[in-house]
Amino acid sequence: MSEINCAATTFVSIETGQFDGQIMTPSERVDQETVFAFIQSLPADDPDHRGIQRIDTGANVIFLTGKKAYKIKRDVQYPFLDYSTLALRKRACEREIELNAPHAPQIYLSAKPITRSPEGHLEIDGDGKPVEWLVEMTQFDRANELERLAEGPPLSTALADDLAQMMVNAHDHAPKREGQRFFDELSKYLAQNEAAFAETPELFPPEEAARLSHASRELLSRLKPLILSRGDTGLIRLCHGDAHTRNIVLIEGKPMLFDAVEFSDDIATCDVLYDLAYLLMDLWHLDQRATANRIFNRYLDISRRVEDQSGLAALPFYLMMRACLRAKISASNARFQTDPTERATLEDDARSYFRLAQEFLAAEQPYFAAIGGFSGTGKTTAAYGLAPHLSPAPGARVLRTDVERKRALGLNETDAPPEGTYTKEKSDSVYAQLQENASTCLMARHSVIFDGVLARDTERQRLESIAAENGAAFKGIWLTAPLHVAKSRVLARTNDASDATPEVIETQAGYDLGEMTWDQVEAGTSANATLASILSSLKLPKETTD
Repeated sequence: MSEINCAATTFVSIETGQFDGQIMTPSERVDQETVFAFIQSLPADDPDHRGIQRIDTGANVIFLTGKKAYKIKRDVQYPFLDYSTLALRKRACEREIELNAPHAPQIYLSAKPITRSPEGHLEIDGDGKPVEWLVEMTQFDRANELERLAEGPPLSTALADDLAQMMVNAHDHAPKREGQRFFDELSKYLAQNEAAFAETPELFPPEEAARLSHASRELLSRLKPLILSRGDTGLIRLCHGDAHTRNIVLIEGKPMLFDAVEFSDDIATCDVLYDLAYLLMDLWHLDQRATANRIFNRYLDISRRVEDQSGLAALPFYLMMRACLRAKISASNARFQTDPTERATLEDDARSYFRLAQEFLAAEQPYFAAIGGFSGTGKTTAAYGLAPHLSPAPGARVLRTDVERKRALGLNETDAPPEGTYTKEKSDSVYAQLQENASTCLMARHSVIFDGVLARDTERQRLESIAAENGAAFKGIWLTAPLHVAKSRVLARTNDASDATPEVIETQAGYDLGEMTWDQVEAGTSANATLASILSSLKLPKETTD
């Protein structure tokens, strides 16, 4: 993409603020509105676009040129943000490039000065003295923003997996920070929530707000040791800080994070699960719950951090805080909205996020579901279909023996294992690790689905014992399918952790299952029919799957 040609003949009169061909007096101060008028006057750089589109926010003004976007920091100062001097705005622009370019190099190009020539002309990156700074970006199609995509039909599992990988990549490269710093910020956020809810009682009923505040403070107090320990193990990091659906866009079919928090390291410093929670909460609110659950599970699978199993105890609190933030923003924007329809929409959003925040903290008994069956019976498909139905949000943790086996071997999920992998001793080790993981998740009050063959009655009995030991409701499901169906399914698999073959299925068919006490579900037809049978077995409501 070519650079914008800012011709020397394009300049603004300081006195009139209009582009009239007159030379500016160099001694005149160039205020921001004059700079904005200069950018607005530039020719569009795409023949399909006419003129420059201006977008105003409380902290930035963004100009869309057709192929590029220019972001200028407003001369403002808030309690959480200071752009009140040229030096601060310059640093903020440079910081925005520094934080975002690694995640979205196709979008973030450079920080550039707007300069004034000795004759008084304004130029982008000219030879004169800088009078303002901007972030130069590649303009993208807003139709590819994740929020807009999520307002449509269910998102694909491939996109969910890419989103999980995107978040893992971002967190892997995030600098580590102290847990106490993050805990202190959370305490401040609770106080800010209380003040914001009190300002708008018509949207946030005072009694409900008081209950939410009380429950939030009690839970944060209980979580303090966990949060500090996550800091000690390097899981409090300088993250993106604002990883919601409006700050993710598909570029060449792949999701990319943009608009990271550059103005406050305190705001961006958080638990990696808190950073992830914004994306999960947004998708949950947009009724993309299967996608939210898939991202949640794949994130934990890909990152391979055992500490995140116990960290799930903090996830309801993190989701609640993200919902509260959205509720506050919607309520604040509604106050300044003059269009009655748009104002009503924002107020509805505020109420909806507030209700969601309360739901996230509604304590429920965790559920432990185990799905067994021979290879090709559809265990993993059923597990992921069931997971969003089990509270708390964003649904159950799916623990899959095939994934754990590759993790234990230090392999990528789709790598072929070395010979001798499928011994009874190695299988027992995999089952033991997943049983421990299941127990840890249940202790964190998070529901679990165990996905494995589970052909031995001792394995099935052990899972029932784990549920009882952790006060979880339990249901065992045994899937069956005709051998020819199971074989055709494993032959059709691609990019999957399973190594099953038709020969493996033939061997499994000869297993002695012992006493089968679990509910048996015929899974040889469609995934929707199998899920409906499982939901009926668990006595959970079946959602529409059209």
